[in-house]
Amino acid sequence: MTKCSIPAENFPFCTINPNSTRVYVPDERFDWLVEQHKPKSEVQPFLEIVDIAGLVKGAAVGEGLGNAFLSHIKAVDGIIHVMRAFDDPDIVHVEEDVNPVRDIEIITSELRMKDIEFMENKHAELMRGKTKANSTPLAKKEWETEVATVEKILAWLKDGKEVRNGMSQWNTKDVAHLNEYMLLTAKPVVYVINLSENDYKRKKNKYLPKIHAWVQQQAGGGIMIPYSGALEAKLQEMPEDEQAAYLKEQEMTSALPKIIKTAFSAVHLIYFFTAGPDEVKAWCIRKGYKAPQAAGTIHTDFERGFICAEVMAYNDLHEAGNEAKVKALGKYRQEGKEYEVQDGDVIFFKFNVTAKKK
Repeated sequence: MTKCSIPAENFPFCTINPNSTRVYVPDERFDWLVEQHKPKSEVQPFLEIVDIAGLVKGAAVGEGLGNAFLSHIKAVDGIIHVMRAFDDPDIVHVEEDVNPVRDIEIITSELRMKDIEFMENKHAELMRGKTKANSTPLAKKEWETEVATVEKILAWLKDGKEVRNGMSQWNTKDVAHLNEYMLLTAKPVVYVINLSENDYKRKKNKYLPKIHAWVQQQAGGGIMIPYSGALEAKLQEMPEDEQAAYLKEQEMTSALPKIIKTAFSAVHLIYFFTAGPDEVKAWCIRKGYKAPQAAGTIHTDFERGFICAEVMAYNDLHEAGNEAKVKALGKYRQEGKEYEVQDGDVIFFKFNVTAKKK
């Protein structure tokens, strides 16, 4: 995915420490803006990808270096779960045979067990602080609210359910605490199914129907993307022109752009553009950000002194051809503090920060 050379061997745990790198999100809109402005600087949208070693049964209690590996994903925003769905007697499997549904259930169970351990520790911590919490009515109320949240989450997890699949169960205060806890099963997941090149080409695989059924029933209809690691490794060794020729000849496409875009969307990120002769840049923000918050990603002064946002929808700009024509069509807008920034907006912020008097 990142075109980096990361160790991969025919035995478990050939890597222990996580490998982290940046992968750029392919976007034709960014490419078009660069073509139009020919800027001195280009800053593409990107994701930070952390590759950890595979988890095994018992990881939640430390087997297979599980505690170390699980700690590596505690702070991530989302998970790309890659599972093997190809047979090859020369490539060993830690469970000695290929069974993707079993593998996905092992990983899911280990993540849930780790969350249960965390929540039980949190509950014990709250119980130890009960006397202190009773010191004021406000502290007591906050303590009772968090205890109720912890007990609700624990019951959900112990019932074999993942936090992400219970979003309708959590109220506003529950969600606020969940954001603090960073639970593993609360993170969005993209399921990537690793096929042989031949199965990927013919779009058939004996394991896919069972995987699909599991994802629909157990993962709330999560996102599932087939790809071929063997194909992608082969492409990585080729110059770009040879890659294109090979894919055309074999009537295939690389799945990596789809995986990257899907992962970006899954973690509820969007981006807006600033564009001009000096720089074209994609600014990543959380979906739902209002204009002042988006301005603050550029500089805190932009948010503090926010006046307005001058906005062009990318599609309007692309159809018109340039900013002047967008204005002539009456589609160049001024938006205020309540405007929710949309994916692909091209924005110029106006702000004014008055220096504080000494």
